[in-house]
Amino acid sequence: MNPALIEIRNLTKIFPLGESMFGATAKGEVRAVNDVSLDIYPGETLGLVGESGSGKSTLGRLVLRLIEPSSGSIRFEGRDLRAASHREMRRLRRDMQIIFQDPFGSLDPRMNVEAIISEPLVIHETMTLTARRARLTELLRAVGLDSSILPRFPHEFSGGQRQRIGIARALALRPKFIVADEPVSALDVSVGAQIVNLLSQLQREFGLTYLFISHSMPVVRYLATRIAVMYRGKIVEVGDTRQITEQPQHPYTRTLLQATPEIAV
Repeated sequence: MNPALIEIRNLTKIFPLGESMFGATAKGEVRAVNDVSLDIYPGETLGLVGESGSGKSTLGRLVLRLIEPSSGSIRFEGRDLRAASHREMRRLRRDMQIIFQDPFGSLDPRMNVEAIISEPLVIHETMTLTARRARLTELLRAVGLDSSILPRFPHEFSGGQRQRIGIARALALRPKFIVADEPVSALDVSVGAQIVNLLSQLQREFGLTYLFISHSMPVVRYLATRIAVMYRGKIVEVGDTRQITEQPQHPYTRTLLQATPEIAV
């Protein structure tokens, strides 16, 4: 097996409990992610599944260093992300991107599609306007959209179209690794199925590696190479998709499999 693209060791994130609405300060802390160790291999989709509040999205953001861990280590291609300087992280972010859950909230309503997808190119690359326009056309075509939409604004699109625009933005710098954080949970089932199929197609086309976060075991089962099950901040089970879905070892995994209805993808 190839060396891991992402190596996570003993990763922990502790949030202190804050003030209540009545002004009283709650004492204590919440371990949103608790001593998690995982490897993610090049070209695979690792499905991270668990109920809301289990720590999945926090883990995804920790891996990208969008939030800082309390302890533990994260390595990307052998490089220690926690030790990386701001300048080093800026370079590394070209290779690590995120697709957000909410296609309504993740796109700036004041920016048109051209500005939204161009933003990472403007920040990270030096290219002519002609070359940038060509890249935008290529990206939109890859996600099933047309360059005629470039002057339009997010409110003019459906949820599925907005998510496609968000995916195009994530692909702009040709990353190696993408965290897909519940990318279909805000969409209806048929549109969500189209987005899942698109992500699978893009993975083959661009050689992507995914951490695919979801509360839906059927969606993860369809897309993932391997599955990690998260419960109360801990990974309770990891294995090949068939093993996890057909021979689950942990009671929580069995509960997830029994509780989630099937989805046609």
